[in-house]
Amino acid sequence: MFTHALNEHSELLRFTTSGSVDDGKSTLIGRLLFDTKLIFEDTLESLQRSADITGEGSINLANLTDGLRAEREQGITIDVAYRYFATPKRKFIVADTPGHVQYTRNMVTGASTANLSIILVDARQGVIEQTRRHAYIASMLRIPHLVVCINKMDLVDFSETVFETTRALFMDFATRLHIKDITFIPISALHGDNIVDKSERMPWYLGPPLLRHLEEVYIGTDRDLSDPRFPVQYVVRPRDDEWHDHRGFAGQIIGGIFKVGDPVVVLPGGRSSRIAGIHTYDGAVAEAFNPMSVQLLLADDLDISRGDMIVRPDNLPFVSSDFEARVCWMSEEPLTPNRKYAIKHTTRSTRCIVREIKSRFNFSTLQADRTVHQLGLNDIGRVVIKTMVPLCYDAYRRNRFTGSFILVDEATNETVAAGMIQEPPKTAPVEDTAEYVI
Repeated sequence: MFTHALNEHSELLRFTTSGSVDDGKSTLIGRLLFDTKLIFEDTLESLQRSADITGEGSINLANLTDGLRAEREQGITIDVAYRYFATPKRKFIVADTPGHVQYTRNMVTGASTANLSIILVDARQGVIEQTRRHAYIASMLRIPHLVVCINKMDLVDFSETVFETTRALFMDFATRLHIKDITFIPISALHGDNIVDKSERMPWYLGPPLLRHLEEVYIGTDRDLSDPRFPVQYVVRPRDDEWHDHRGFAGQIIGGIFKVGDPVVVLPGGRSSRIAGIHTYDGAVAEAFNPMSVQLLLADDLDISRGDMIVRPDNLPFVSSDFEARVCWMSEEPLTPNRKYAIKHTTRSTRCIVREIKSRFNFSTLQADRTVHQLGLNDIGRVVIKTMVPLCYDAYRRNRFTGSFILVDEATNETVAAGMIQEPPKTAPVEDTAEYVI
């Protein structure tokens, strides 16, 4: 029963595409949709009319995702475009992210929930700074699977030597990344080579075409099923005659497995109980796991509210008001030390202060610059944050949900940063429940 349910939740693959400007990301997605007959008839007619108006004479597949007028005029991707499609083997959500350096924040947004990242490399240009930037971001976001599509092979006469040289250069850089699964595929997105069907013009390539790889890549073990984590989103109190004493805690399991009878601890307070029942939309179940949305019933009447986290006593997250994190800065107003923001972490919302900027990552040198005093738009840096109330978190490398957060400017309600919490030093205290008034 458990394996069957797990497979049902594993059939959806979220992936993102990235690369330098004009590397063919939008054309690739358009080709996937076009060759798998997944374009609505009215959409196809609209593309044909657009081709007639612009005088191009043929359908521009990139326009399937470059929906903004500014994008079509410039021929580049600016915003993150999401598309949904399915084949008999799997469902897909694809995020087409911008390639230009000034839209790094958009790429981070699109890739934050991805199982897999496709990085396109122009076969004529090879591995360039933007390639390294996108690979580093994929690694930083702990995307488990990476597919490097070496595109425009038709412009290098489908050369195996060009493909192997580019692959060797990328792998030399990738040894410094934390990506466990990297696949290389030579393609021509414009002409459809190795997209849906194997290309007859590259017989030397023995691997699968892109779509088959996307259908078959195994993502069942990507989710954290080891560390039980349940952030409380809502307290269910019907207060009617039938459910007079009912008190349940609703939310989504973002790590591990919970079973009826399990001992649990509610953080940050540390109160203990046992799971008396697990309810889903379809009824009661004996166990539930990431990423199911459920209602937990506890054996004891505890004071629990939104933002608290239910965990197992033998597997505790860090509980602290102080932590270090990597952040991607998304605001045009730079970040400077001692700035105050609202922070949203799992279901907890509180206030915080950025106490220190420790470094900024330099994509040209692949080194940390420790002489900086502020972070600008699209910069990625390491900061120290102190929150008003303790957060219950894991290092981002262990759990992408309990290890991530966003910062919000309370004056404008603008999301100014996306953050990934780092594991604290072993000498640092694990528990710190002292409040900090901001």
